Amino acid sequence: MVFSSHLFVYYFLPLALLVYYVLPPRARLAGLAALSYLFYGWTNPAFCLLMLASTSIDYVCGRVLEGHPPASEGTARIRKLAVTASIVANLSLLGFFKYYDLATSTWDALATAFGLSSLTLESTLRVTLPLGISFYTFQSMSYTIDVYRGRSKALRDPIAFAAYVSMFPQLVAGPILRYSEIADQLSDPGPSRAKATRGVTFFSLGLAKKVLLANPCGEIADATFGAASVGLVDAWYGASAYAFQIYFDFSGYSDMAIGLGLLLGFVFPKNFDSPYLATSATDFWRRWHISLSTWLRDYLYVPLGGNRRGALRTYLNLALVMLLGGLWHGAAWTFLAWGAIHGLWLAAERARGKRGLFDFLPTWGQNVATFVVLLFTWVLFRADDFGHATRYFASMVGLTEPSVASDLLAGWIYRPYFLLVVLTATVVTWSAPQTWDWSRSLGPSKVAATLLLLVTALGVMAGQDFNPFIYFIF
Repeated sequence: MVFSSHLFVYYFLPLALLVYYVLPPRARLAGLAALSYLFYGWTNPAFCLLMLASTSIDYVCGRVLEGHPPASEGTARIRKLAVTASIVANLSLLGFFKYYDLATSTWDALATAFGLSSLTLESTLRVTLPLGISFYTFQSMSYTIDVYRGRSKALRDPIAFAAYVSMFPQLVAGPILRYSEIADQLSDPGPSRAKATRGVTFFSLGLAKKVLLANPCGEIADATFGAASVGLVDAWYGASAYAFQIYFDFSGYSDMAIGLGLLLGFVFPKNFDSPYLATSATDFWRRWHISLSTWLRDYLYVPLGGNRRGALRTYLNLALVMLLGGLWHGAAWTFLAWGAIHGLWLAAERARGKRGLFDFLPTWGQNVATFVVLLFTWVLFRADDFGHATRYFASMVGLTEPSVASDLLAGWIYRPYFLLVVLTATVVTWSAPQTWDWSRSLGPSKVAATLLLLVTALGVMAGQDFNPFIYFIF
């Protein structure tokens, strides 16, 4: 069930809000947990069992840590066992369901390449990736780690903990919620008129981003990346369209998630901050998918030693964190390469004293150069495999002779409607304020604009056949 669907907008959401508001305050978390499991299990109820397993393990580990405070004698070993059990269990779930197919296919390819066909697994088992498993395992695991570190108190109410892990607004595609960010809100989830008003604004603008900008840009990207060969201009146009698609798709989803949270009385953290205004890789990762980048920093980069063990170790830590960050995004070697490039880029900037590689340019030039590099990395992110990426890179640098069919492609992707969408996406990306800032104060003109966008998005949604959510596969 996706937010930009008739099922969610016209049926699930009104029912969920009605149930949530009618329930007495003490029962709201139980109602929220039940609604969230209904939302998550709509496509495949079996997925709920995995989330329940992760939730149960981390709840028990948290209670064990609470019962063995660090000040008590002889508790260090038990505490380490508890936090280790949480980490191993969550990573095992994530590793098996997300990377089993990649591991077996890679093994078979290597065995065949070295003439060892008898060692191939030839597995007939294909594992279905549960929606959002990358998000809720990280979220649930961070709770146990924070309790272990003494940064949060363990939650005694299992229903409240289940509601925290499964909260449907951000369950399948984030933002990744830290327990410390929402602990006080769980004790007293208080919907209010002010939160609801801002929540409707967030949801409306997020839906408009998704339906009016991300989906049409996605059609352009799919056409260009799916073509047998494309010309130089078409390749750059398609890569730019994909950059817009993934940004408006994910930031639009985050806006809708934050808006839904506000409607339920919860304030979620900001997840995007105009990332394509970045002037360096470091700046980009301060702005893009903030909840993931800070999670990787606090739970992976810092424990690895961060920048406290010398320059070389710092560079290695940056590279390793981004390598794993790339693999987190998807079970494909192209994602690993995408993460490796970002890791090397960050390490190179750190070697220059946190300065961007393009600091010899004016600010606008740094922004343009950074965006161009990002376009090349997005090609890896979007490509089916390395061969596909290589062919597309060749088109971007003019080394491919476009086929006759490219004229037909151009006639389709340069239609006035698509050109208008790309132009609008460009203006919004580099000129429009963030939803977070724009919605702080809402006067009559902003309310009217919001309602107009909502009605337009709902109208367009009714006739759209193309409606993917990129981050649902992660």
